[in-house]
Amino acid sequence: MHGSVFLDERGESIRPALLWCDQRTAAECAWITERVGEQQALETTLNPVLTGFQAGKIIWLRRHEPENYARLKQVLLPKDFIRYRLTGESATEVSDASGTALFDVPKRDWAYAILDTLELPRVWFPKVYESPEITGRVSAQAAQATGLAEGTPVVGGGGDQAAGAVGVGVVQVGRASVSVGTSGVVFAHLETPRVDPQYRTHTFCHAVPGAWHVMGVMLMAGGALQWYRETFAPEVEYDALVQEAEAVPAGAEGLLFAPYLSGERTPYPDPCARGAFVGLTIAHKRAHCTRAVLEGVALGLRDSLEILKAMDVPLSELRLTGGGAKSPLWRQILAGVFGQPVHALLAEEGPAYGVALLAGVGTGLWQSVAEACEATVQLAAATKPLPEQIALYNAVYQRYRQLYPTLKVFWS
Repeated sequence: MHGSVFLDERGESIRPALLWCDQRTAAECAWITERVGEQQALETTLNPVLTGFQAGKIIWLRRHEPENYARLKQVLLPKDFIRYRLTGESATEVSDASGTALFDVPKRDWAYAILDTLELPRVWFPKVYESPEITGRVSAQAAQATGLAEGTPVVGGGGDQAAGAVGVGVVQVGRASVSVGTSGVVFAHLETPRVDPQYRTHTFCHAVPGAWHVMGVMLMAGGALQWYRETFAPEVEYDALVQEAEAVPAGAEGLLFAPYLSGERTPYPDPCARGAFVGLTIAHKRAHCTRAVLEGVALGLRDSLEILKAMDVPLSELRLTGGGAKSPLWRQILAGVFGQPVHALLAEEGPAYGVALLAGVGTGLWQSVAEACEATVQLAAATKPLPEQIALYNAVYQRYRQLYPTLKVFWS
């Protein structure tokens, strides 16, 4: 999601794409907000203009690489560039386009007034579809290159989180997914658009036609564990590293980890936020640090969960996805920190599975996304919180909540 693929008049990439985690556009996002008007931007896109989103990247190109900007004829999201190469068609779909800061999320179409205000030609932006709709067919050239049959239909698809939610069946009110991938996401289905009054979460169009979703995003979840292992224990396999942490009591004997290794988004939209271990003593060993990382990610995800609860979003069932969901210890920590059961999937293939279901709907295998999910998605046994850990993690969470405001002085 959010990346910018810049194409010239021949449909060739002008420069390497700027990806979702690129934080270089803070000044451009501030300028866009001022130029459009903060209230207008929020009412139209339902989100603040953030550094990860596409809009700032386009303005950055205009300011910093004018020679490349002069060649620009089309801007695509990364998955939509793949579609373009497969079909020759320029298209996008509502869930991914919602994360550009250039999209009217309630109306499910481009925010043409914002494009005009920013002097971005409307013709640069592709036609918008619903996620299960057929957007093109595999061309003869792409068929020869890939082995796919010429004429194979290509549906809209979805942004990674919306597609992942379809893949785990979060397509009706009350269900939410918690993704522990490189980033961490709490994602809930909505029948109508709803926003956090402080705009700490994102409200986007869902991959389910006529539905929306709200999600909180932390930039480093599984990515924090990857950084930790590569930096401090590259010789140890993940399973062995996590197994060490099982011997450490909940709360890591007072050690806290702030997972803001590449800035943060929810609940702190701060590209300058930084990570930290807090409370280290001579008694703490590697296993304590490992457990603190696992707990720090879970506590960060709880930040998003608490915001959704305050928005009165129903959260009766939490479904886990992502690589972190495969760890029994991490599942147990998440259940304890959240204070409610979490469900893994019997077969969890992530967003790729979700877009496969969307393709099935688009080509008539199922009549709706909900029907596809009910026919295919199966839950594993729930991981329930340990009663003795709920109160402990509630206390740990209150300490964790003090980390960002206390440490901010060191990076501001």
